[in-house]
Amino acid sequence: MLDLTSSISAMGLPQAMQTLSDRAAFTRESLQKSQTITDSMVAILGSFDSRLSVLETAMRPTQIRTHSIRKAHENIDKALKAAELILTQFDITRMAEAKILRGPHEDLESYLGAMDQLRSVVRFFDDNKSYRGNDVLLHHVKNLLAKANLKIEEEFKQLLTSYSKPVEPDRLFDCLPQSLRPSLGSPGHQGDASGKNASSTNPSEQNKSLEPAVYTAPTLIPTRILPLLHDLAQQMSQAGHQQQLYKIYRETRASALELSLRKLGVEKLTKDDVQKMQWEVLEAKIGNWIHFMRISVKLLFSGEKKVCDQIFSGIDSLRDPCFAEVTANSVAVLLSIGDAIAKSKRSPEKLFVLLDMYEIMRELHSEIETIFEGQFCVEMRETSLSLTKRLAQTAQETFGDFEEAVEKDATKTAVLDGTVHPLTSYVINYVKFLFDYQLTLKQLFQEFDEGDTDAQLASVTTRIMQALQNNLDGKSKQYKDPALTQLFLMNNIHYIVRSVRRSEAKDLLGDDWVQIHRRIVQQHANQYKRVSWAKILQCLTIQGAGSSGGGAIAEAGSGSGVSRAMVKDRYKTFNIQFEELHQRQSQWTVPDSELRESLRLAVAEVLLPAYRSFIKRFGPMIENGKNPHKYIRYTPEDLEHMLSEFFEGKTLTELKRCQKEGLGASLASPKFKEVKGSHEIDCQLDFDWDFVPEDGKLDNGCFVGCSLGCACSRNESLAEFSLGILMQMEF
Repeated sequence: MLDLTSSISAMGLPQAMQTLSDRAAFTRESLQKSQTITDSMVAILGSFDSRLSVLETAMRPTQIRTHSIRKAHENIDKALKAAELILTQFDITRMAEAKILRGPHEDLESYLGAMDQLRSVVRFFDDNKSYRGNDVLLHHVKNLLAKANLKIEEEFKQLLTSYSKPVEPDRLFDCLPQSLRPSLGSPGHQGDASGKNASSTNPSEQNKSLEPAVYTAPTLIPTRILPLLHDLAQQMSQAGHQQQLYKIYRETRASALELSLRKLGVEKLTKDDVQKMQWEVLEAKIGNWIHFMRISVKLLFSGEKKVCDQIFSGIDSLRDPCFAEVTANSVAVLLSIGDAIAKSKRSPEKLFVLLDMYEIMRELHSEIETIFEGQFCVEMRETSLSLTKRLAQTAQETFGDFEEAVEKDATKTAVLDGTVHPLTSYVINYVKFLFDYQLTLKQLFQEFDEGDTDAQLASVTTRIMQALQNNLDGKSKQYKDPALTQLFLMNNIHYIVRSVRRSEAKDLLGDDWVQIHRRIVQQHANQYKRVSWAKILQCLTIQGAGSSGGGAIAEAGSGSGVSRAMVKDRYKTFNIQFEELHQRQSQWTVPDSELRESLRLAVAEVLLPAYRSFIKRFGPMIENGKNPHKYIRYTPEDLEHMLSEFFEGKTLTELKRCQKEGLGASLASPKFKEVKGSHEIDCQLDFDWDFVPEDGKLDNGCFVGCSLGCACSRNESLAEFSLGILMQMEF
């Protein structure tokens, strides 16, 4: 526009107008030519379209034929592929059928693979329902699978049965720790009556044993067979044969387990069976039951659990119920035996076997809880716990029964010689055994009371001891001779004290208890001496004799006022009384040798010095007369020999023979010292003389002291002093 304006300005207006007109004409001519060309092109294109329509119409049949041919090719390809797949299924079926017909016994792995192949054929036709006309093959495959499943079931049953044999007792014993294996010589090879090894007969010793309790798991089914059984079980489960699998396993394994227990010696017992048994038979059966429980839980039941877990791995719906059913009857039989014993009539001798039973149930509790876990074993766990509590209850009640039985024991059989009563030794042995079961007893106490178990055990022991002492006091009243009464009580209380001091009971009862009862023994010994010897010592005492001092024979014979007849009478009475005492008390018994010698010594300390003094003072009056040996029948040495025969429990025949042969035994014990001269006396009964003059008289500055705090003044006759001591021996 700027150029045009410039041109117009340069050329002038007319000329510019002419130029514009020329250019407009040229543009118009160009547009006309373009329109003409456009019209021509439209005409040409229109003719092409017409021709193409004609051509398309002419080509359509060819196109249709080509499409049909292509479709036909595609259908042929599909049909060929389908045929190939179907033929493959036929091939698979043919090869699998050959393996199925051979059976699983030769090659189980190949057989199971063939079954998987047949299942894949069934799945193929289920997934490709459009393949018509193959129902015959599908039906054939399903029939093969049904036959294969039956053979799998038969193979599982045959394999499980073949290897489910009862375990022989010897094999089970070999799986136990060495300390728990029964001795070869035991009846039935089943262990001793307590179910424990002879080298470790009580719980405390077992607990202290340094040998670890190692149990070796028994091989219930060979390890190489378990994977096969697992594969067979899986096949049966996948085929929907769970009920058959459950039934076969339960019946086969339960039968093998029950037969293992029967071979071991387990037999069902009822309460009535227990009541009818002799104690020795029942005790042996209880000991065996303890042994059986340990073997069953630690070896058989735990082994069954492992076998069941391996075979039914991955089949959770059957694993726990199968194990519960396999073990249910065996567990019930074992626990019913314990229950029958716990419910039977209580008696003291059953306490220790009840404690043994309670102990094994406590020992096995955690393992029972672990082995019999899950809802299907609830009843077995509850029954086991119930038996444990029942045993604890029965044991506790038996405690009470025993204490009452000791207190009220009314046996009329008296020990004629005053020795330890059978009841005493029975009760003391009973208490000793109780302390062998300390740990078990403390566990038992905790079942009913959370208090101090040591205090409870001490209380029980103290009550039993007191009940025994009360009973002994009653039994002592059966004796007509009061000296024998005291000897009987001395013997029995001494036996109790000595037994306590030598056992674990001492730590529980305490030193005070021991000291108190030692003093009781001393009291009975002193009472015996007073009752037995006070009267005979009176024979060696003549009132007013020797009051002037020196005790010379002439004075004794004339100025003392003692007649020869009186002295003879005293000798005669002494002889009679001593012979009676010798004859009677030589038949009595002090079973403890130290106590026996101490008691003889205590008597000799009093009797022999008094007798020597009497002979020295009054012997010459008799010796100068006629027949002196008729009155002075015994020398002090004779008395000493005869005292050595006291408390030996000899019969009259033995006494007569000893007297005839002159075989009085000397008191040879170091503790039995002749009382003469100046020496100290060692006496278990604490009857201690500090100094005894040889002549039986005490000079100025001399005194005699005893543990009772008595003292003899100068010029007092030793016999008179001895009698005085005996008369003061009252507490």
